Amino acid sequence: FTVISLILIVYSGVKLANLHLLFGVLIPYMALITFIIGIIYRVVKWGLSPVPFCIPTTCGQQESLPWIKQDKLENPSNTLGVIGRMALEVLFFRSLFRNLKFEVGAANPAEMKNESRVIYSSDKWLWLSGLVFHWSFLIILLRHLRFFTEQVPSLMRLLEGLDSWFQIGLPHFYATDLVILLSVTYLFIRRVIIPQVRYISLAADYFPLLLILGIAVTGILMRYFSRVDIVDVKILTIGLVSFRPVIP
Repeated sequence: FTVISLILIVYSGVKLANLHLLFGVLIPYMALITFIIGIIYRVVKWGLSPVPFCIPTTCGQQESLPWIKQDKLENPSNTLGVIGRMALEVLFFRSLFRNLKFEVGAANPAEMKNESRVIYSSDKWLWLSGLVFHWSFLIILLRHLRFFTEQVPSLMRLLEGLDSWFQIGLPHFYATDLVILLSVTYLFIRRVIIPQVRYISLAADYFPLLLILGIAVTGILMRYFSRVDIVDVKILTIGLVSFRPVIP
């Protein structure tokens, strides 16, 4: 409801009240300032938080005696190992890849019908959806940088070509558009239908998913259906970046 209300407020303000300056210039600058101040506040607050005891964030065999094999990725002891562990975590969500799901089932349905146990099994769907969602989001963000530069870098052109290599329709269909819609939808449905996840979910957990879904849907509508003027969009974005805002 909140996401739909935000969309309706912006649409009504621009179309009915002609508040182009407010929604096209003032609010974007206010949002940027709020974001920067919020990030700085969070980082400072985190840095000043007391740490009463050591909280280990690694597992596996640490470096010890020469005849005991060390797990160099799980528990690195040098810079190269730390870089490797961080790269796998940031780029491929290594910890989430080991995600497990559990269910209560019969220990042996043929012999012990009245007894049950917790059964653990591998669950890679959360890892896959989270991975493709974040990579799609990054690619879409990089593609949109062409609206903020006068000369589009060659890397952006290459990335755009790879993303639209299907060459379906005109304008060309971007694969990341479909992928981010499917992944966000799965993450939202998963949070709704799984009882354990739904029980611990708060409104703040649903809002980002719905907000990103709304951004993706409106972006797809503007590209493939309503067909906004890309030249005007670039004039607006370059004006905002150069601090010489112009309402086209």
